[in-house]
Amino acid sequence: MMALAELYTQYNRVWIPDADEVWRSAEITKDLKIGDNVLFLRLEDGSDLKYVIEKSLPPLRNPDILVGENDLTALSYLHEPAVLHNLKVRFMESKLIYTYSGIILVAINPYKELPIYGDAIIHAYSGQNMGDMDPHIFAVAEEAYKQMARNNKNQSIIVSGESGAGKTVSARYAMRYFATVSKSSSKANMEERVLASNPITEAIGNAKTTRNDNSSRFGKYTEISFDRRYQIIGANLRTYLLEKSRVVFQSENERNYHIFYQLCASALQPEFKDLRLMNAEDFNYTNMGGCTVIEGVDDRRDMIDTQKTFNLLGFNVDFQMDVFKVLAAILHLGNVEFKRISDDKSSVVRNDRHLQIFCELLHLDAQKVAQWLCNRKIVTTSDTVIKPMTKLQSENGRDALAKKIYSHLFDYVIEKINKALQFPGKQHTFIGVLDIYGFETFDINSFEQFCINYANEKLQQQFNLHVFKLEQEEYMKEDIPWTLIDFYDNQPVIDLIEAKMGILELLDEECLLPQGTDENWLQKLYNNYINKNPLFEKPRMSNRSFIIQHFADKVEYKSDGFLEKNRDTVYDVLIDLLKTSKFKLCAQFFQDNTATKTPYSAAIKVKSARPVVKAANKELRITVGSKFRNSLCLLMETLNATTPHYVRCIKPNDDKLPFEFDPIRVVQQLRACGVLETIRISAQSYPSRWTYIEFYGRYSILMTQQELALSDKKQICKVVLQRLIQDSNQYQFGRTKIFFRAGQVAYLEKLRSDKLRNACIMIQKNIRGWVQREKFLRARNAAIVIQQYFRGQRAVRQAITATAIKHAWAAIIIQKHCRGFLVRRIYQLILVATVTIQAFTRGYLARKRYRKMREEHKAVILQKYARAWLARRRFQNIRRFVMNIQLSYRVQRLQKKLEDQNKENHGLMERLTSLAAVHSHDVDKLHKVESELEKSLTQRKLQEEKGKKYKDEAEQKISKLQAQNAEFMERKQRLEVQLEEKTQDMKDKMDELTNQLFTDVEKKDKQRVGLEKQFEMQKKDYEKQIKELKDEIEALKAKNKQLTLQIEEQTRLSDRLKLEVAHLSDQAKKIPGFETQIEDLETQLKESDNQTQIQKHEMREKMSEMAKQLLDSFEIEDVKNRLAQEDLGNINEDGELWFAYEGLKKATRILENHFHTQKEAYEKEIELLNFKVNHFSDDIKHIQRSLKEEKETNGVLRQEITRLMSENKIIASLHTKISDLEKQNMDLQGSLYEQNMKKPDKKEKLFNHKNQQEEEENLSQKVKKRHLEQLETDEMKGKEDGIHLTEQNEMHIEDYAEQLDKKDRIIKKLQDQIKALTKTMETENQINVPSVFKDYLGMLEFLQEDEFKLISNLILDIKPRGVVVNMIPGLPAHILFMCVRYTDYINDAERIKSLMNASINGIKQVIQEHADDFEMLSFWLSNVHHFLNCLKQYSGEEEFMKYNVPLQNKNCLKNFDLSEYRQIISDLAIRIYHQFITVMENNLQPMIVPGMLEYESLHGISVAKPTGFRKRSSSIDDTDAYTMTSILQQLSYFYTTMCQHGMDPELQKQTVKQLFFLISTVTLNSLFLRKDMCSCRKGMQIRCNISYLEEWLQGKNLHGSAAKETLEPLSQAAWLLQVKKIKDEDAKEICDRCTVLSTVQIVKILNSYTPIDDFEKRVTPSFVRKVQSMLNSREDGSQLMLDSKYLFQVTFPFSPSPHALESIQIPSSLKLGFLKRI
Repeated sequence: MMALAELYTQYNRVWIPDADEVWRSAEITKDLKIGDNVLFLRLEDGSDLKYVIEKSLPPLRNPDILVGENDLTALSYLHEPAVLHNLKVRFMESKLIYTYSGIILVAINPYKELPIYGDAIIHAYSGQNMGDMDPHIFAVAEEAYKQMARNNKNQSIIVSGESGAGKTVSARYAMRYFATVSKSSSKANMEERVLASNPITEAIGNAKTTRNDNSSRFGKYTEISFDRRYQIIGANLRTYLLEKSRVVFQSENERNYHIFYQLCASALQPEFKDLRLMNAEDFNYTNMGGCTVIEGVDDRRDMIDTQKTFNLLGFNVDFQMDVFKVLAAILHLGNVEFKRISDDKSSVVRNDRHLQIFCELLHLDAQKVAQWLCNRKIVTTSDTVIKPMTKLQSENGRDALAKKIYSHLFDYVIEKINKALQFPGKQHTFIGVLDIYGFETFDINSFEQFCINYANEKLQQQFNLHVFKLEQEEYMKEDIPWTLIDFYDNQPVIDLIEAKMGILELLDEECLLPQGTDENWLQKLYNNYINKNPLFEKPRMSNRSFIIQHFADKVEYKSDGFLEKNRDTVYDVLIDLLKTSKFKLCAQFFQDNTATKTPYSAAIKVKSARPVVKAANKELRITVGSKFRNSLCLLMETLNATTPHYVRCIKPNDDKLPFEFDPIRVVQQLRACGVLETIRISAQSYPSRWTYIEFYGRYSILMTQQELALSDKKQICKVVLQRLIQDSNQYQFGRTKIFFRAGQVAYLEKLRSDKLRNACIMIQKNIRGWVQREKFLRARNAAIVIQQYFRGQRAVRQAITATAIKHAWAAIIIQKHCRGFLVRRIYQLILVATVTIQAFTRGYLARKRYRKMREEHKAVILQKYARAWLARRRFQNIRRFVMNIQLSYRVQRLQKKLEDQNKENHGLMERLTSLAAVHSHDVDKLHKVESELEKSLTQRKLQEEKGKKYKDEAEQKISKLQAQNAEFMERKQRLEVQLEEKTQDMKDKMDELTNQLFTDVEKKDKQRVGLEKQFEMQKKDYEKQIKELKDEIEALKAKNKQLTLQIEEQTRLSDRLKLEVAHLSDQAKKIPGFETQIEDLETQLKESDNQTQIQKHEMREKMSEMAKQLLDSFEIEDVKNRLAQEDLGNINEDGELWFAYEGLKKATRILENHFHTQKEAYEKEIELLNFKVNHFSDDIKHIQRSLKEEKETNGVLRQEITRLMSENKIIASLHTKISDLEKQNMDLQGSLYEQNMKKPDKKEKLFNHKNQQEEEENLSQKVKKRHLEQLETDEMKGKEDGIHLTEQNEMHIEDYAEQLDKKDRIIKKLQDQIKALTKTMETENQINVPSVFKDYLGMLEFLQEDEFKLISNLILDIKPRGVVVNMIPGLPAHILFMCVRYTDYINDAERIKSLMNASINGIKQVIQEHADDFEMLSFWLSNVHHFLNCLKQYSGEEEFMKYNVPLQNKNCLKNFDLSEYRQIISDLAIRIYHQFITVMENNLQPMIVPGMLEYESLHGISVAKPTGFRKRSSSIDDTDAYTMTSILQQLSYFYTTMCQHGMDPELQKQTVKQLFFLISTVTLNSLFLRKDMCSCRKGMQIRCNISYLEEWLQGKNLHGSAAKETLEPLSQAAWLLQVKKIKDEDAKEICDRCTVLSTVQIVKILNSYTPIDDFEKRVTPSFVRKVQSMLNSREDGSQLMLDSKYLFQVTFPFSPSPHALESIQIPSSLKLGFLKRI
């Protein structure tokens, strides 16, 4: 009582009961003291009330900071009024329909469409923790899906509530969430099929009631099955307790099931004409309620949707028509009329049209149906009796038949849906969604309400055990001692209903009796339970009812109809008739064999977590009650084997008014659905839970300085709590949280508000005191002035007379002259003294200034000469060093050129030897011809001998032979003439060859002589240079002597200066004030010395680093060994190594260029030589052919032999001449090589003279700048102190000779190292460097078989990180285009087509293989853009050519138009860009909400608030969370990578704009869904983070990218959180400023605005309505969320390449040596 009295103090608020509002708020006006029975209160309307305390004190009201919490368990005071008020504030003021209550999601039906269920909302909740976002059905679904994926355990979502509370919609949204987040890429569309089952089940199982236009009249448990990838693969439906009575009876203003009205609305459609339907008003089963139309519902359109869903599930038209036939038959059956024949007899009206249609539709015998509708068959052991029925009994039998047919049809459709959703294989896990009726109590409650409430008792028991288990797990997790909590266990009620001899068993027994009645059953209940079971009561005023005390409330059930509804009997004769139907569907309904389990249902196995009461086995007919009990037991087994998640739907009012809150109705439902029971269980232990970080941030104001000095925040919290709350039982310290009992957080909030209030009072007190003091002092001063004035006037008036005035004036005049005389006298004395002092001091200062000027002048002269000499010496050393480098480089070039000339000579010799070999081969052939001719001569001699023998016989034929001989002679003469001509041609050719050889030899001699002369000239020049260097050395020695003399003179001067300084020191003793100045000068001097030393040290370190980089850049071991580490400091001292390094860089560039050009020149020369060899071989072949033809004539061959023999002698002489020439050439090479080793090449000295001059000018400028800077620093030092300057000069001059020697040695080392470098480069390259650059065509030649290698090396295998540093932007694109130019140049259509297709496919392959590699995508996006620009730039089109220089226009494509390929590449670039954006968004998106919203970039304005049950994941220090710095670092990484890859700046701006749009939309969407983030302080945080982003844009020079505009919605939202929201002017300002935000978004932020402290005020609903009315004129959409997936249209700007194709070099790292520049 003592602790309670501390809480019931003045200004605290309490809740008191109220008849209209259930609970009313009141403020305590007087502290409650121990023993008081009355509490003095003031109501909200201002009236006072004396509240009499009877049993207990009224419940306390929570502080305003806790009102409107997302989780009811975060409230400090957990009781019914606190829960009701929190729900009301959230629902009415914030327009939030979802609230957590521990593990329950409370959903209040708004009776209005809200824009919070779109796909954007689904994606926003996907992957989020449950406590991070505002409560939502999607958050519960995400939690179930996440736990299923994480724990591989089945889940269940239990949705319950009254009719009209929104259960069906909530279940539908949960299933839609699963279908969206688990969507697979398959074409089965299983997700759509699962969702399509809802419209069908709603059509055949939902109806309009007085409470709900779409009320589910059955329970449904949907098991959604998932595979191992957690994608939907199927589903299964289980239904419970269909309300069959609705088929034949509807109360007033209610309807039958929707499907009947949909059929009637479609009666005129052609496919339904055979059903002979009428309007719904014409059927008895559809017009009982007097309401056939629902406002806002189109039954015809719904019928079309139902048919579409049938088709989507795979149900063909025949099946649909069969279902519609059965439904139409039920409607016609309801219109069958009976007429009364007698009291116990009736019959069907003759020729009843509807009976005929019923029988036709179901293919039944109309006479038999009419007979057995009015009669019943009673079978006894001996006989069968037919008993007629009364009219009422016949009508009841008809209705029972209709209910039976519809029940079977319902079950059959559900079975077919399950088969359609069946899947092959085995499921991995499932999530069940239970849409079941909540606790019901009406004026008249019957069997249906009894079963519904029985099911809710079972669910409540399971819920209580689960809540208890979770509480225990939480305590064990936090290492807090667990104590048993008393919670309501409803097992006695369940035993009353389902146990042995329970209500259900007694009902089943009564149903088995032939004469069983409702009265007999009720009497049994009275006998068994009255005064024996406290949960069962008998009403006072009724003998036909009984009362059961359920967990929610007492319910009175009327026993009428219990037995009939439990039996659910239809006469067997009618069933037998339906079995004989020729209509297969109807006959299938009533087959004897029970439906076997489908393979799908067999695959779903669940194991109960605890034993469940099972029904007793009966071999008799199963009643509705026992069937329902069995199915409920199976459901409980399933739920116990899964992890449940609870959704409790609340109906806010009975009039279906949007956002109207009836507290009486809401409290009834809260008591019925278990929400208050959860609150009660939580309140008994430690309901309030704060993490240590939250507690520290919230209550640091209550901590002392000593406590804050501790380093461990956890320890601080413990110390503070032990001091503030003395009773340690009121809190417990867990591992990560502090647990408080009910009311303790409110007590801490009271202490905090008191501390703040006292601080405010103190501030106000001091400020008001200061204001009043200032006001008082001003008044006091004004009063004093007024008093002085009036007193003066009064004194003057009292003392004024004529004599007094005269005396006064005379005294004033005397005083004036006396005072003037005294002042003038003093002034004259001061003037004389001042002039004297000024004269002496000015003289002293002038003399001192003169001496200083003279000293400085002398020092400047000395510095001038010394520095000039140093500068000249340094410049001469540098020039000598550079000339040596140039000379050594040119000598090497000359050596290379001579070696190449020797190679050419060798080639000529080889060619001559080959010609000689050919000629020798021809000679051999001629010898063979001679031998053949000799053989022919011998044969001829033999023929002549034979001719002599036969001479006598041939005399007769001589005349003939002579004639023939004459002819042969003529032919012979002709052949001889031809031979002479050919031989003459051969002689001429051989003469030409010999002349060419002699001319070549003469040219070689002339070249040798010229080279000798050149070498002699170079030798003379070199000797002259040596003489000049010697003269310079002698001059330097003379200058050195002069410098020594000058140094001696300077020492003398220094001695004089010392004497003068001594004299000045004597004078300084007279003026001690100057000592401080000297000390200041000395300190400045020391600081300047230190600065100079530091600068020297830094310069040496920089030079040493440069030297190290130079060493690392060379890979040759000799150079690294020679450039030892010990010499680096000396080398770097005056910058010689830098100049040497620059010279080496230029030399290597020249060598590389010469290497490429010489290589191509060699290849061309080789082609020319091959052409000449081929030409000579063709001539020789031609000669051989002619020789073969001349073999036919003998005489001609003889002459040919003699001539060829003479020619053979000439060839032999030629051989001798060639050998002599070879010897001379070898001698020449030897002499040239010797001279080359001795003398440099003068010819090469003139090469590239302009470059040499530029290098020398740059060197001289650098030297001048360096020495000017040194002179300035030295002059500053000299001005500070002349003595120190002379000492420094002495030290510099003494060390100068040593420094010169060191530099000479360094230069020599560098010369040796450069020579070694050039030699190694020559040995590696072995390529001649020509002295003239060649012109290239800007294309690369490659063989067709090298195309695959080109694509592989240039596209597939390239690595951006290793290559991009050394490349120009877009180098692969330029190389690829140069290859395209070559294919265009050779006019090969197939090759250009093959190359373009291979390139595009290669890029696509790379993008596909590296789809998540940001750097690879950036690299290829840049290169594809460059390639596209190259295709445009060199396309030859005028719109692109105008940006080119004339040389680039020459490189345009000549033969092919590649505009189609440009379009393909443009599409490819867009594809890469979209993938590029996707990868960046995936990397950036996880950082946005933690960095932009959750991270507190502004320290000291923490917005920590208590967390509820849902937010369990927290720790002491959250170091791994993303911050704003993480976002900026990620953006900087993206930007630098794009810059490194040479991406176009405009494309970079578009990319950054897209990323900023993502940041803005994701942050804003999260803000819409997080009420805890909608506060003034969070608006300041967001504005600060936006400023960081804007600064980043400014720093990267991207402010022109329009990215800043994408942040405007977020900026306006942050401003809206900070601005005042009270007056009409504020509302107008909000409308004027928030132009980018839509009306829905503005209203959402205003409704979600949450004060952090008690001093802030909530936004009133009237203000929100005022803003909304002002914004009604806007024409913006009703969409709340922004589309974060929206992509701005990308444009690829044309930016011509500045790089000339002719100058592009291919790095060796690309391995493209097979490409050849043309």
